[in-house]
Amino acid sequence: MLGRTANGLFWMFRYLERAVNMARLLDAGLRIALTRDIVSAEDEWRSVIAAAGQREAFEQKHGTYTGMQAWNFILRDRDNPASIINMFEQTRTNARLARNAISSELWEAINDNWMQISAIMAKPVGQGSVNEAVTLIRSAGTLAHGAMLGTMLRDEGFHFARAGTYVERADSIARILDIKYYLLLPSLSYVGSSLDTGQWDQVLRSVSGDRAYRSLHAGQVDARGIVEFLVLDDRFPRSLAFCHSALRDELSALARLHGSEGESNALMRRADTRLSDLTIEDVFDQGLHEFLIEFAGTNAAIGQAIASDYRFLS
Repeated sequence: MLGRTANGLFWMFRYLERAVNMARLLDAGLRIALTRDIVSAEDEWRSVIAAAGQREAFEQKHGTYTGMQAWNFILRDRDNPASIINMFEQTRTNARLARNAISSELWEAINDNWMQISAIMAKPVGQGSVNEAVTLIRSAGTLAHGAMLGTMLRDEGFHFARAGTYVERADSIARILDIKYYLLLPSLSYVGSSLDTGQWDQVLRSVSGDRAYRSLHAGQVDARGIVEFLVLDDRFPRSLAFCHSALRDELSALARLHGSEGESNALMRRADTRLSDLTIEDVFDQGLHEFLIEFAGTNAAIGQAIASDYRFLS
């Protein structure tokens, strides 16, 4: 497979995962902000923008944090390179670049949803249609993944697409956890308070893990339990442990198809050993922030090594 085709598949699914993760984060913020008074709602939108990593860009354009400003900035602002409309456009562009390596059903899922998303975001999204927009984006991700799993050959293209998904998903989960710990909680005095519990609940909702977590923990929302769930529980498909386990399998499959391992496999093996030996006590002893920074750095290095090993720029 040509490097540029592999690059297109890898980044197609990275951008798709990024767009869907933003939609999940926005949905979690909507659930909380729309039930609060104006002051509390603005605080919630400030938290959502921070968790999205878009605070500096947002504040350069807006002086306040109203819901309309926040969700339109995340959904459709063309001046925001990380907006969902821009991420989905990049998804479609990369799908076109890799058109000969994907099934017609996958292309149709991406292209049809792109047209629907473009239509709903052609003008500012009001309160009456924001839930429809978020639902459409999440459904677009589900349809694309379903088309890939149901129609693509399990060849190298499939494994590049899956590898892109898990590199991006791991990065997103680590970033959301880190932002929560350092930016969403105003003070250590809030630890264990209703505010703290509400924000950890938002984290669970933003990764669609609230039902799974509660089924395992009898409905108890506990910061330590949530961190353990999102970092170490390899049963949950959005935990760091699951993402790296799945990424390891995809890289192993690529190595078998190409007849040799690369730097990405060596980095993955070290990361896998590190994570599998961890306990939640180890994470907190090191410091959650320090652990997440280390994890994100390793994850980024694996992504860069994949590009180098398979000559994405060729």
